[in-house]
Amino acid sequence: MTAIHATAIVDPRAELAASVSVGPYAVIGAGVVVGEGSSIGAHCVIEGPTTIGRDNRIHSHAALGGAPQDMKYRGEPTALAIGDRNTIFQFCTFSRGTVQDAGVTRVGDDNWIMAYVHLAHDVQVGSHCILANSATLAGHVHLADWVFLGGLTGVHQFCKVGAHAMTGFQSHVAQDVPPFMTTNGNPLTVHGINAEGLRRRGYSRERIAQVKQMHRLLYREGLTLERAREAIAALAGTVEGGDADVRLLLDFLAASTRGIVR
Repeated sequence: MTAIHATAIVDPRAELAASVSVGPYAVIGAGVVVGEGSSIGAHCVIEGPTTIGRDNRIHSHAALGGAPQDMKYRGEPTALAIGDRNTIFQFCTFSRGTVQDAGVTRVGDDNWIMAYVHLAHDVQVGSHCILANSATLAGHVHLADWVFLGGLTGVHQFCKVGAHAMTGFQSHVAQDVPPFMTTNGNPLTVHGINAEGLRRRGYSRERIAQVKQMHRLLYREGLTLERAREAIAALAGTVEGGDADVRLLLDFLAASTRGIVR
């Protein structure tokens, strides 16, 4: 049976799978759905509509699914969706979406989200991301898969951070961060590529060398953005498996709306 502490309050309109555990003084509202194997720590507050998948670990005092902190919000039915196998530490706050965007704030699978992280309305987080303590994502921010945000990183609304990118401690992200890049500071500066992360994910030396070349073309050769894109496109077909990396970077550059950190 679901293990619900005697002091927890669970709305009868919430749906908790049989193997879910709920800690002392937690409050779970109507419209919350929690999948098998997930645990909710003491003093958590989860409001609906919120869907939480399987095998998530939500530590104490998290506040998930609250109304968006957007002055245009008028009580429209929006949602929060969290995938599987995420670890969410103490005092995290995730808001629901707004009708001005997709209406859903979304977190993927296998993310490690440390204490005091804030996800504002309509944020989209991919899978396998690490968000260190007190990282703060403003509304409509998109993180792709395998992103690492250093502690106290702040991301401006509508910014995008590409797959495998990293930010250092207290980074100020006001423009889009392309895939693979490592960044730091205020104003934000690109320092290189996330080579160690790529090695850990099984990238060959040849693929990593090609990613380094793409970084040089984009940041070190003095090329205009359009000329850099042309030179990056010319790398296709030269490294086994590398075409996916070329396409990932080019697609990101083409979709950027705030301009890239450069």
